[in-house]
Amino acid sequence: MYWFEQGLCVLPAFLVVWSSATFIICYIIAIYRHDVDVIFPYISDTGVSPPESCIFGLMTFISACAGVGTIYARYKHVELLREDATNVSARLNKAALWLGVISCFGMCIVATFQETVVQIVHDIGAILFFVCGIVYIILQCFISFQAHPYGCSKYVFCVRVAIASLAAVAFVPTVICAFYVKQTELHRQKHDKDYPFHVASAVCEWIVAFTFVFFFFTYIHDFKFFTLRVKAELED
Repeated sequence: MYWFEQGLCVLPAFLVVWSSATFIICYIIAIYRHDVDVIFPYISDTGVSPPESCIFGLMTFISACAGVGTIYARYKHVELLREDATNVSARLNKAALWLGVISCFGMCIVATFQETVVQIVHDIGAILFFVCGIVYIILQCFISFQAHPYGCSKYVFCVRVAIASLAAVAFVPTVICAFYVKQTELHRQKHDKDYPFHVASAVCEWIVAFTFVFFFFTYIHDFKFFTLRVKAELED
């Protein structure tokens, strides 16, 4: 049996690979078509102009669906862990579930409402995605700590804490520097007054996005040991 056939580990693996491909493919197409600058555009800038906007929207929607599936599977996995690890809070697990789902919903908003068309809605979606996503992975770190020695190993726990810390730290300059970016053009010039803030904000945004996505890689080992099934019952 191959590793991806064990349990549900294919779910987080697909999520990470597909989401990473979404960012990279749209960036390459946008660069090839000269729609954005080579040096660190915002992720959403690479999905503004067609055809990359169509690809970005479709692939991001699939990522969001995979994200919801992975987050729900993790929720059920923690419920199983609670049978042995009684210290794990059921409310914390449920809060993490809803925060993760809201984050995925924010991802769909970002992909559907381009910043050059409906910027307010786009920004709201970005805030939901990043804030709820970061809080979600922080809560998962607490859950992993409470579940020890059940669930993940100490090494995986440390990796989760490192990823969550990096995402939280990178999010701060992403927001602060974005407030100082006044221009909304896709092509920027180095002599623009807000150019340094734009680069700093964009770099940190890429860091936050990839750290959030790669956090799910730490689920692969845990997901090898359980499966989910749908049970149909006829009502009398």
